[in-house]
Amino acid sequence: MTPDPKRVRLAAVATATPPYVADQRQAADFFTRHFAHRLSHRSLELMRKFLAHPSIRERCFAIDGPRCLVAEHPDDKIARFLKWAVYLSTQASRRALAGAGLKPQEINALVVNTCTGYVCPGLTSYLIEELGLSRSIRAYDLVGSGCGGAVPNLQMGEEYLKANGEGAALCVSVEICSATFQMENDLSLILSNALFGDGAAAAVLWTRPRGLELVADGSRHQPEHREAIRYVNKNGQLYNQLSRSLPEIVSRAVAEAVRGVLAGNGLTAADIAHWALHSGGDRVITAIAGELGLPEEKLAPTRTVLARYGNMSSPSVLFSLREILNNGMRPQDWCVLASFGAGLSAHALLLRSR
Repeated sequence: MTPDPKRVRLAAVATATPPYVADQRQAADFFTRHFAHRLSHRSLELMRKFLAHPSIRERCFAIDGPRCLVAEHPDDKIARFLKWAVYLSTQASRRALAGAGLKPQEINALVVNTCTGYVCPGLTSYLIEELGLSRSIRAYDLVGSGCGGAVPNLQMGEEYLKANGEGAALCVSVEICSATFQMENDLSLILSNALFGDGAAAAVLWTRPRGLELVADGSRHQPEHREAIRYVNKNGQLYNQLSRSLPEIVSRAVAEAVRGVLAGNGLTAADIAHWALHSGGDRVITAIAGELGLPEEKLAPTRTVLARYGNMSSPSVLFSLREILNNGMRPQDWCVLASFGAGLSAHALLLRSR
C-alpha cells in the first residue's frame, strides 16, 4: 500500500496524570477505615478482593488528599472536575504540541471528549484560553461516549482535516473518574472504586507527510446493551453501572469493529504488529484477546497501562498508544487502536507507521 499524500496523520500523542498516587493497598486501607460502616460483610470482602488483584498496582487521582472523598458535596465534585480536567488537558496538550513542533496558533480545530463531568461552556472554552489557541478555532465538545470516546474524537478531528484539506487538529480526552466516586453496597460501585483512575491524553493530527497514517476506522453500536455499561443519575449525581457480562458483550463488539476495519484493508489480526486497547480491566482485556486470537505479548502495552494507572476511561487507549511509541515502531508496522464504552459502542482505528 503506497502512502497517500492527502491522508491525515497522527503527529504526536502525549499524556498527563495528577500527582496524587495511591497503590491498591493504600486504597483498601482508606476505604476500610472510612466506609466499612456503610458496607455489608460481602461488599467488604469483594472490595478487598478486587483491590488485591495483581493487574493493577497503583492509580493517580485528581485530589489533594483522599479525605475529600468521604463526604464530598456534589458542587465540590464538579468544581474539582473542572479544575483538574482543565489542568491535565492543558498539560497533555502542551506536550503534544511540543512533540509535533507546533505553536498553539497553528491549531485549526479542537475536539475534547469527557464523560465524568458536565460544564457549560465546555472544556474547549477553557483550553482555548489556557493554551492561547486562535479565537476563530473550530471547537467541539463531545459527551456521552464513555470509555470509548477517544477514537470518535480522533474520527472527528480527521474528518475536519479531510474536509478542509490542510491544517492541524488537537484532540483531547480527559476524565476525572474520581469526581464520580460513590460508595454503596453495589457491585458496580465496588468494582469501579477498585478500577478507575484519572488522566488526560492529547493527540495532534495534521495533513503533513509525517507521523502515523490514519488508514481506516470503524464503529459498532449495540444500543440493546446500553444498560451493560453506563452512568445513571441518582439524586443529581453520577453512579457507574457495569454488567457482570460486560467482558463477553464488549469482546464481541470490539472484535466486530476490528475485523470490519481489517477486512476492508485486506488484513487479519495476525498482520498487526501493535495493539493499543482500552485498559478496561483484566477480564475485559483477556476476553478481547481471546475473541481476536491475540497472543499475550501483544497485550503488553495495554496491561502496562492498566497496572500503572488503572482504567482512566477514555484517555486509556491513547496511553497504550504512547506506550507503543515509547517502545518503538518499525517502518510499515500496522497498529490498531480499539476502544469501547457507553452506548454500548466499540471503535477501531487502523494506523500505519511510515
